[in-house]
Amino acid sequence: MKNTALTHIHESLGAKMVPFAGYNMPVSYEGVNAEHETVRNAVGVFDVSHMGEFLISGANALALIQKVTSNDAATLEIGKAQYSCLPNNEGGIVDDLIVYKIKEEQYLLVVNASNIDKDWDWISSHNDLGAEMKNLSDDYSLLAIQGPKAVEAMQSLTSIDLAAIKYYHFEVADFAGIEHVIISATGYTGSGGFEIYCKNSDVEHVWNKVFEAGKAFGIKPVGLAARDTLRLEMGFCLYGNDINDTTSPLEAGLGWITKFTKEFTNSENLKAQKEAGVSRKLVGFELIDRGIPRHDYEIVDADGNNIGIVTSGTQAPSLGKAIGMGYVKTEFAAVDSDIFILIRDKKIAAKVVKMPFYKK
Repeated sequence: MKNTALTHIHESLGAKMVPFAGYNMPVSYEGVNAEHETVRNAVGVFDVSHMGEFLISGANALALIQKVTSNDAATLEIGKAQYSCLPNNEGGIVDDLIVYKIKEEQYLLVVNASNIDKDWDWISSHNDLGAEMKNLSDDYSLLAIQGPKAVEAMQSLTSIDLAAIKYYHFEVADFAGIEHVIISATGYTGSGGFEIYCKNSDVEHVWNKVFEAGKAFGIKPVGLAARDTLRLEMGFCLYGNDINDTTSPLEAGLGWITKFTKEFTNSENLKAQKEAGVSRKLVGFELIDRGIPRHDYEIVDADGNNIGIVTSGTQAPSLGKAIGMGYVKTEFAAVDSDIFILIRDKKIAAKVVKMPFYKK
């Protein structure tokens, strides 16, 4: 099992450590609810250095990215990021990712930790264009500094105006005394903030400076458990739960990142699927009766007939109610549709709601 450059710090803080995507990761420090509320109301820091980073460069870098991703990377300007996915040949998704345009003919792809090798092999297998590829995953660390006080708390650490960085934009700038750090407004929590990419050799220094600067703002370390409840309240997909090799981007509500203005892997079949309409859709739901929905629980109709499956579920700390996401037959996907979650063989009433669940 791999460690991040900060594992020893998490252990010294008393974090509960768990195996995740082949890494030894902090799942919680003081408890998921307290950490969740820290991010919603103040500022919290996640070590997400297990994520993967690929640098794609050269005259055909954009052509390769256009070939393997569903979104239109040609619209990217330097300093802008884009959410996208890697479609497979069977109608599913290899992974979801973020594409950063660092400079002309140079892009950074940030991929999920559990899929680093799989994604590298997939993109490499399509690189008959001679684009230069570098896997930087083992050399770089990633801190997510999230919450409504993140801008104010971190402004003293950089010469750039953090408030001026729009959502899904980034700057390569000085941060905590380190040059050439990527400061990116691409959080996964719905509460604002930044993601900081730096070299492993610099991250402990950055971590310490972040906590010094944030002390007056109630900054705390936050684990992966709260990251999951925060992203679920926003209706953000988690690879391996809500999307995978068998779920199409159109079924998953990711039509907005599936651009048929260009050709990409399996685009013809996905276009046909869009025209024909999907038979199931990913929806958000909240429970009316007591219970907590979990991954792989069955979704049924009033007569007990199977209509789908839960992909993510939790008791939402910010909402005080049980929520979830899951795939249901299209006729049950409309907002306010009555559905039932099978929990220990009991039908628990729920209704389909519009996402995000959490509204600021």
